[in-house]
This record gives sequence, structure tokens and C-alpha cells, in this order.
Amino acid sequence: MANPDLARIVAEHDEEMPSRSLSPRWERTLWIAGLLIAFLVLKQVFFPFAKGSQYYLIIFLAVTLPLVFLAYGRGHTPPWWDWVLAGLAFVVGAYPLFGGYDEFLNRQGQLTTLDVIAGSVLLVLILEACRRTTGWVLPVVCLAFIAYAYYGGFLPPSWSVSHSGVDFPQIINGFFNDGSGFYGTPLDVAATYIVLFTIYGAVLNAFGAGKFFVDISFAAFRKSRTAPGRTAATAGFLLGTVSGSGTATTVSLGAVTWPMLQKAGYPKENAGGLLAASGIGAILSPPTLGAAAFIIAEYLEVSYLSVLVWAIIPTLLYYLGIALAVEADARRFGARPVDVDAPRFFDVLKLGWYHFLSLGIIIVFLALDIPVYKAVVYATGVAALFALINHRREWLRLIADALSVGVRSAFPVIAVCAAAGVVTSTITKTGLGQALAGSLVDLASLLTSEPVVVLMLTAVLAAVAVSVLGLAVPVTASFIISWVVIGPALITLGVEPAETAMFIFYYAVLSEVTPPTALAAVAAAALTGGDVMKTMWQTWKYTLPAFLVPLAFVLTDAGSALLLRGPLLDSVWAFGASALGVAALAVLTGGWLFGPARWPERALCAVAALFLLYLQPLTIAIGAGFLVVAVAVHLVTRGRVREAA
Repeated sequence: MANPDLARIVAEHDEEMPSRSLSPRWERTLWIAGLLIAFLVLKQVFFPFAKGSQYYLIIFLAVTLPLVFLAYGRGHTPPWWDWVLAGLAFVVGAYPLFGGYDEFLNRQGQLTTLDVIAGSVLLVLILEACRRTTGWVLPVVCLAFIAYAYYGGFLPPSWSVSHSGVDFPQIINGFFNDGSGFYGTPLDVAATYIVLFTIYGAVLNAFGAGKFFVDISFAAFRKSRTAPGRTAATAGFLLGTVSGSGTATTVSLGAVTWPMLQKAGYPKENAGGLLAASGIGAILSPPTLGAAAFIIAEYLEVSYLSVLVWAIIPTLLYYLGIALAVEADARRFGARPVDVDAPRFFDVLKLGWYHFLSLGIIIVFLALDIPVYKAVVYATGVAALFALINHRREWLRLIADALSVGVRSAFPVIAVCAAAGVVTSTITKTGLGQALAGSLVDLASLLTSEPVVVLMLTAVLAAVAVSVLGLAVPVTASFIISWVVIGPALITLGVEPAETAMFIFYYAVLSEVTPPTALAAVAAAALTGGDVMKTMWQTWKYTLPAFLVPLAFVLTDAGSALLLRGPLLDSVWAFGASALGVAALAVLTGGWLFGPARWPERALCAVAALFLLYLQPLTIAIGAGFLVVAVAVHLVTRGRVREAA
């Protein structure tokens, strides 16, 4: 993203803060540091440390945390105090290794005064690193959890969230010398999986995968009135493989497709909504889901391939909704065919087909039961080797650049995952998760005692809670907090952990298009010049299936079929019913069936969609009936309008 205006839009609207624009000398320093860390990460893949993963995580945090203070902040040159913070971060980060790693572990629960001081300083530095990379909200949330852990004993005993209180040394012990703290699952995922995928994305991007994906999308659809919309959606899906941010994907996509959409006659708000929906859809789609997907695999102790499989049908439904909306919009406002100066499809494919090969290799290797961290390294190697065809002279430099850039791209996620240890440790020590989950269920139970309705209300409240939390904190942190706080509520009501995890994952990601912030939509509006609130509405129109389909995961036992869990035949009929529901939603939001749809047909389609997405035979039959009536009413009224004309 060399265009400074595009970089500015991403910096203003992305959930991550912009890094420093460093002077050449300091840029070279961080380039070398990033490259060395990449070698450390690759070394751990094939030659792991004998003392275990936590030993590696201590080293990983000790060498990455200092670089955050040099890479993020004001000015083009890190001031002296940032160098002090960086040095301090290395000292306290590596502290568990100085006096003997085994001896440090043996002091668990009985930390020395020096241990507590080192852990406290590391806590402050992690929160400051998190503030620099993602803003104030998550550090404030962490401080609130720390205060709750310490002062919980002063809460009235009758409150469900009260507890006996935890003294400060034990709080630090939970963060610094416990598997649920700084070195827990979130940081493990960041250091083992996420950084490798950011390197993979950087390698693809360095060798032109982003341009190839856009070119292949342009070449695939050529000239028709729906081609511009289809091109934007397809390019957004493919660009997501080289970007882990919905906002960044939206802006990159818009830079090349907005002129085409404009020529086709797309209103600014419709185009912005399509761009935001396409950008965010990439994070929801295999084979490179968002960072939270790796955490799902770790929390549930399943393979990453399982998570990819669970996402297949929801992804198909998501893009079905976008495709139907594109068809409706193109007809409703009379989109025009656009002549695109693009090479022929097979000419483009011949030059960059190996980019698809590397994506396929990840899936094949996962199917062969190769660990995901090795599969992505092999895929990166394949992409790099094939790139020799077109980049012989500059190949080594591009590889080195990609390794360094990939590591630096992971800095915000590393800071967030380390800070998330504050939340998970506090919840583990105080039992807050179960208490809040119980309160959520009790709130739904106040309105009704019917178990089915209680589950419905709890699911809706959970969806709102995750979406609101996602407005304030990054997707990864939103998922982690929601999993330990909201997840138990759904599991208590009989929802399976897999369905619960995917439900939370989708709403955490969709927070990027959830009003009133809707970061991806705001960035799209900034690019197209459209009205922000109208762009948010159009984005919501395109993404409505993604907001409703996750409810189908958890409301009935048949919801598991949408995640391809169970007999294939069950998944087929569940997909068919849900696809009809998505089609009904497209009529509701797009205002088009076989012609302009009036409000009676749209209202009938709204009811049809709700029944169809409640995956029970009776409700599916009722929903299908409403949809048939809507079509009949539309055809009759359309015929009368034609006769009157």
C-alpha cells in the first residue's frame, strides 16, 4: 500500500494504530531485528527448544516487546525514553531465564519480592505496548479486571460476582508464572501460528499476489452490468489471504475497484457497503481465517483444519448474500457494463497460478495431518520458490523484506495476546466467567421460563454483547474475553463448544461492520466520499446473512449441520434451508425479486427468513410457505403494474 492517502485512511480507521514512519537508519535497525526474530520463529518450528513452549514464549515476548516501543510512537526517531522502555522490556521479559528457568517455575505461588517487581514492570510495559498499538480501551479493560481481582472481597457477598479477593503478589503470580497469564494460549497462538501466517501473507504480497488476485478477478468477469460488483466481492475474498485486517483489505480493494464501480453507476454508499462487506468477508473465510480461528483450535483442542471445515458453509452463505445483493443492486439502480482494460483470464492465470497453489498446499498438508505451523511454512516456501520465475534478480531481498515485514505486522496482535492474559488469568482465579454467564442466563430467565425462549434470548443478548465489546477492542481480544465470559452461558444451556466458539468468532469479526463505529464501513466511506451512516446501512445490508446465520448455529441441534458436524445429508438440507433464508433476506434488504419488490413482499420475506433459519422441519416448511406467498404476491402485483402501464 504505497499510496500515502490509502495508508492514511487505514491508519485512521483500522483497529490498530499506525506505526512510526522511521528514518532510514532506524528503519534498517528494525528491519534487521524483524529478520532475526523471523529466524527464531522458523527455528522453533523445526528445532523447538527442549525446555518447552513456555520457555520459547518467554524468549519471544522478550525480543518482540522492546521493538513495539521503537516501532510505535510519535516522530520519525525513537526518543531516549523509548529506548529505556525497550531495554527495560527486554530485561524484565527475559528475567525468568536469568536466575534459572526451572528455579523460576518452582517458585510458582511463592514469588520473591524481585519476582513481583519484575512481573509488575512487565505488566505495565505490556499495557503500554497495547495502548500504542491498539489504543486505550483494552489497557483500561485490563486495569478494571486487575481492580476486580484485588477489590472483589469488598463487594457485597450477596452479589454473584463477589469473591474473597486476591492479594497483589498472587495477581502477579497468575500473570507472570502461570499458564493462564502472559504466556497463556493467546500468546502461544500469536508466537506459533499468527506470526507465521503474517510472514506468509507478506511473502505473497512481496511477490505480487495482491495484484494477481485483483487482476484475476477483473479478468474472470469481464463486461456485464453485474461484473463490477462480482469483481469487487471476488477480489476482496482473495485479497484477504494477504491481509489479516478487514479495514486494510477494504481500502486496498477500494483503491482498485472503486473507479470501476463508479463508472458502472454505483452510488457512493452502495459501493462503500460492498467494499466493506467484501473486505470483512475475507477474515471470515477459509483458508486464512482471522487470528481468533487459531485460538478456537487451541481452546477446543482440535485441528485448525476442523475450524476451516466449520467455516465452509457459513462462508458460502455469506457470499451468496453478497452475490444476490449485487444482482439486485445492479438492476435496481441500472448499473452499466464497464470496459475493463484487463488481460485475458488464462493469460493472468499463467503468470501467477502458483499463488493459488500455495493456498491449496496449506489445505492438503493439513488434511495429511501435518501441523498447521509446518504447513504454512511449507506453503510459504512453495510461494517463494515459484516466485523465482519472475523475480530472479531481487528474490533474496524480497524474501528478507517479507520475513521482516511479516514479523512486524504481528506486533499489535502480540501485544493484544499478552494483554489478554490479564483477563484470562483474572477470570480463572476469581471464577468471574461462570458468575457473568449465570447472570446472562438469569436475565433471559426473568422474561420467560420456557427453555427454548431462554436460549433464544440468551443468544441474542450474547450476540449484542460480543458486538458491543468488539466496537471497543480488537477482534482477537474480543473473542478471548467473550469466550471466557459469554461462552459458558451458551454451553450451560446445552450449546456445543464448537458452535459456541464459531458464534462468538463471527460476531467478534462482524464488529468491524457494526454501527455506530463500523471501522471498515467508515474507511470505505472515506475512500468513496459517501455519507458515513448511509454506507454503514449499505454494509449492514450486504452482511445481514452473517449476522443472522450464526444464531442458527446455536438455537437448534441441527445448527451443527451448518458447521459440517454430523451426517453430510443433514448439512445438505440445512444449507438448502439457510440458502433460501439468505435469498429471502436479499429480497428484504435489496428490494428486488423479479422486479422491484414492494413492502408487502419484503415483509413476507422477512418472516420467511426467520423461520427458515430456525432449522427445524416445521419452521422450515412455514418459512418456505411464506416465501412462496411472497413470490406469488410479487408476480401478481407486478403483472397488475404492467397492465396498468
